[in-house]
Amino acid sequence: MSLLPVPFTKHVSLSVGSSVKIKGAPAMPLSMDPQMQVDFHTGNEINSDIAFCFRVYFGEKVVMNTRQGGIWGDKEISTVIPFEDGQSFELDISVLAKEYQVSVNDVQCYHFHHRIEPGSVKMVQVWRDVSLTSVTVA
Repeated sequence: MSLLPVPFTKHVSLSVGSSVKIKGAPAMPLSMDPQMQVDFHTGNEINSDIAFCFRVYFGEKVVMNTRQGGIWGDKEISTVIPFEDGQSFELDISVLAKEYQVSVNDVQCYHFHHRIEPGSVKMVQVWRDVSLTSVTVA
């Protein structure tokens, strides 16, 4: 199976009921502190506002946030880490009426209340130390 380029960007139109599914694996052993970041941009450029930033510090924590006008909001941090060393994962980010709900390998792990309307999201970017096999929007 061929890998997708990283950073990976996809132009999207999100609405309540849609979801972003990401299949991949950490690109290096967890002892090397790999990270993965998923950004929901409100524009088609990487310097645009970010309605939802989901950053995984594999083996340590998950940080969720937004960026408006170039300024980051208050971080929400979780120490729930369902990712395993050397194992592939399936990340599913569902757009609900009031929040994003994030599942890993079919287990709901995180939620993040909307600070920016999800309908304003125009681009998804997945990057950092991750190998990607697919990114789909439904």
